[in-house]
Amino acid sequence: MAIKRTKAEKKIAYDKKLCSLLDEYTKVLIALADNVGSKQLQDIRRGLRGDSVVLMGKNTLIRRCIKVYAEKTGNHTFDPLMDLLVGNVGLIFTKGDLKEVREEVAKYKVGAPARVGLVAPVDVVVPPGNTGLDPSQTSFFQVLNIPTKINKGTVEIITPVELIKKGEKVGSSESALLAKLGIRPFSYGLQVTSVYEDGSVFSPEVLDLSEEDLIEKFATGVSMVASLSLALSYPTLAAVPHMFINGYKNVLAVAVETDYSYPHADKIKEYLKDPSKFAVAAPVAAADSSAAAAPKEEEKAPEPAEESDEEMGFSLFDD
Repeated sequence: MAIKRTKAEKKIAYDKKLCSLLDEYTKVLIALADNVGSKQLQDIRRGLRGDSVVLMGKNTLIRRCIKVYAEKTGNHTFDPLMDLLVGNVGLIFTKGDLKEVREEVAKYKVGAPARVGLVAPVDVVVPPGNTGLDPSQTSFFQVLNIPTKINKGTVEIITPVELIKKGEKVGSSESALLAKLGIRPFSYGLQVTSVYEDGSVFSPEVLDLSEEDLIEKFATGVSMVASLSLALSYPTLAAVPHMFINGYKNVLAVAVETDYSYPHADKIKEYLKDPSKFAVAAPVAAADSSAAAAPKEEEKAPEPAEESDEEMGFSLFDD
């Protein structure tokens, strides 16, 4: 016969287990466990077995254990967890990939009927079609203002009807009708609400970001830094290339308007004096080069940028 432990002994064992988990793991998923049954929780534990541990318990007890652990070890990195212990939540300690663990947890959702008094997590729409109910059941539909007709001795719904809106409480009539139609509109499971990793807490939506998303956000940030730096004339790594180009444009503009000269400016001045000379010379040069290097053109076509430089008759980067 198993010896029944006292409450004090259970708390000591729980504290020991939680402290060992805090020593071993650095990543934790905080999951909301509303309407999750014990059988469903067992299936989740079985599915995560190997690199993850699901820990449920009273929030006050978990907070006390974390506080005592921090005082004993001097490790306060888990202190942010205490602010997340609100409502019916559990902790999933893991060594695996956070995104994969969250996806594994999401697999264990169970359909549930619309019980009276529950707050609807989603919109409930009754589809049109034959319900299989006899005409004596039309009173349910009339109370809920659902258009119906009698077809071959059964009640048929004519159009789709939004029976319950998200956030509304389920009434007795709606619950009874959905039960008669065999519709289980809700599904429940552990819902990850926050993610903890090495002292940092962030939203689970962060796990959905791909490398492309991160690169795009980084590029947007660099662009904003460059724009702000240019507006303030404050040099930064993001703005320096633009500052050099703008500076070169200013020097070129001054050279064009004055007698100051250097090779690149000479080409610009020559073009400005007689643009037609370059327009005539460009096709001749292109024809000569195409006749001399026909085999090479078949292998690789010239880039448009290089063509425009040749047509202009100068390059800003030629010596």
